[in-house]
Amino acid sequence: MIRTTDDLRARLAEARDAGTVDGRTPTVALVSTIGALHDGHIDLVRLARERADIVVVSTFVNPLRFATRAECDAYPRTPAEDRLLLESLGVDIVFSPEASDLLPTGTATTKVSAGDLGLRYEGRARPFYFDGLLTVEAKLFGLIRPDLAVYGERDRQRVFLVRRMIRDLCFDVEVMTVPTVRADNGLPISTRIALLEERDLAAAKKLPDALDAAASNADRGVDACIAAAQSALMGEPRITLEYLSVVDPQTFLPVDEGHRGPALALIAASVAGSRIIDNAEVYIG
Repeated sequence: MIRTTDDLRARLAEARDAGTVDGRTPTVALVSTIGALHDGHIDLVRLARERADIVVVSTFVNPLRFATRAECDAYPRTPAEDRLLLESLGVDIVFSPEASDLLPTGTATTKVSAGDLGLRYEGRARPFYFDGLLTVEAKLFGLIRPDLAVYGERDRQRVFLVRRMIRDLCFDVEVMTVPTVRADNGLPISTRIALLEERDLAAAKKLPDALDAAASNADRGVDACIAAAQSALMGEPRITLEYLSVVDPQTFLPVDEGHRGPALALIAASVAGSRIIDNAEVYIG
């Protein structure tokens, strides 16, 4: 496990030199996480392992993604378990820096702005979130110079914004995605959902049910799509809905009533204090 940016650069240089064959520089894949790894991360690493010669996984708990220092400190950390899992998956480099090294000026660091879209959906309640996420992602791209970066589709807004940042800032990085890993009850696997008690899990199950309802009614238009999802959530007091939107995957802006074709249904809600996000592809008829 590498702790400093200097050691990371040195280790990557060694790995690239050692992997050079007939003048071909080995390809590098990045999987960026904030640690506390779970089954949802395994497919990301496996895809990276299949597509690249060198796999780098970052497990940096990014303080810029949290509202307060206390929230950041409270985020679960499982470094020993993370290291064992990543070793078993054949990861070449695990980068787990201290915040003082990757962000030497703390919150005063130069930041990447996600713009107006960073203030929608996930950014509505956490206006700092995507600026912080993209800032660290840009730092990792600069340090590691990956050929490809792998993300899960559970956070489609993140994927969209990273792709846009790559285009706008001229990074030479290919983005690959992996479908959301789900439990038997249909819920996406995540650190927060793992903390829910049985009765709260039963309530949370209504969230993927709402997305299924949206997809099933999308052929009747966007209004029917949203109404069906809302109806699936009715009568469940444990769910506090934050947003339910249908967006154009090309712009990530809400579709209008006349939209026809592919779209994304996005949902976010709190269940027993745990925040859950999910999405589904729908086809508006």
